[in-house]
Amino acid sequence: MRTVDPERHRERRMAIVGAALDLFATRGLERTTTAEIARAAGISSGALFHYFPSKRAVFLAMFEADREEWDEAFAAAREHPDPWAALLGVVDRLAAEAEHPLMAGLLVEVLAQAHRDPEVAGLVAETDRRMLAGITGLVERVCAAGLADPGAPPATAARWVLTVTDGFMTRGYPEPDRDRPAELLAAKRLVARALRYTGEEPAG
Repeated sequence: MRTVDPERHRERRMAIVGAALDLFATRGLERTTTAEIARAAGISSGALFHYFPSKRAVFLAMFEADREEWDEAFAAAREHPDPWAALLGVVDRLAAEAEHPLMAGLLVEVLAQAHRDPEVAGLVAETDRRMLAGITGLVERVCAAGLADPGAPPATAARWVLTVTDGFMTRGYPEPDRDRPAELLAAKRLVARALRYTGEEPAG
């Protein structure tokens, strides 16, 4: 009897999702076909349906892939010996994600789908909650180490961090040619001030 290797199955699913990102970002979910996704992934349409029942399922799996990547990133950050460097590492990662050439189009499509699809809206909200929880944990570490005193609960301070870093994404669509290194440095300095970081201000 043939058995399925769960890890290999997961890897193939994520590879298909990765191949579909360009289509979703440039054509949108509605105009993308399963045949196009299969071609992008280098597989037959029949093979695609072995992993996903529909193109919508591929779209929803983007959130699964994002969750796995961020779970690993936050786990590594929690193990980092320097709490402040760990937090700034997350800021770097958010900036790098926003810099991806597909991100602006993908973000617009995700928000458009969330507006009309309650399940997508729920996944967007869940992603935000997980991000807030991850950053809250890092802020707690920074405060516990005596490196910052935001004068507010860690979750509130973490929202300030997200408010600053959300600009990486929201400015990506109207200002694709902005000075990204300068933006990242400004964001780190704003985070330091918001948390009342007691060390040296991030330098360019």
